[in-house]
Amino acid sequence: MIVVATDDFEVYHGVVNELRDRGVEFTTREVDDDLPEETTLLVTGADDEVHEEQLAVDVVRADPDDPRRAVEAALAVLRGESGRVVIGVDPGERPGIAVLSGGVVVAAFQVPLSEAGEVVRRELADAVDPVVRVGDGARLNGARIIDDLSDVPVELVDETGTTPYLGAGARGMGDVLAAVNIARQPGERIDGRTIEPTAGEIQVIKTRSRERSDDNRTINERLARRVARGELSIDEALDEHRNDGPVDGDMAEDEE
Repeated sequence: MIVVATDDFEVYHGVVNELRDRGVEFTTREVDDDLPEETTLLVTGADDEVHEEQLAVDVVRADPDDPRRAVEAALAVLRGESGRVVIGVDPGERPGIAVLSGGVVVAAFQVPLSEAGEVVRRELADAVDPVVRVGDGARLNGARIIDDLSDVPVELVDETGTTPYLGAGARGMGDVLAAVNIARQPGERIDGRTIEPTAGEIQVIKTRSRERSDDNRTINERLARRVARGELSIDEALDEHRNDGPVDGDMAEDEE
């Protein structure tokens, strides 16, 4: 049984709502109350005093700004597992991201590519022995995410067969569910991923630049390669193309 006992209203409100959302059985007490005999874990605030008799059970301190992390820690303790954090990433223009703790999915996201590294880093905060597993598809997007995580343990995973069949009502969940499957498969530990874009990938970026442009402008190959390597966004490349004008080789290239 989880007991929530705190004088911090924000901690109380946040933790109780998180527990209710997950369907976890719990009860509440005042900080000075004796704990019920069936208590296995106490969730309290960072500044709440824990009495000697309460130290007989596991205690989790909750941050009012991040009650979810306290609840995840409490559930990992109750499951009797290490609670190792593993994050799976299905790369793409809007990567699917799944956060597993002790093998259980505790959070999921789908965000723009530019925000993926930030989300992963936030979810790794204070994690013990974490690992990030990135699918090997969407090579350029995956390489950009891996570069954003240069000081984080990363494994590259063969994502063949990780995207599930989606039945009625599950539209839009494929990337997140694939990220869950990627997180559950060991991969090859890597320190980075340098990708030389293919001619086809360069052409796709150039085509996207024309579609994004208000003046039917197509960036040149030099800028398209910088986009492929994650050095520029397509919008930044379009701005640079407008400001710089043609450079050596651009005119001939754009006439092709």
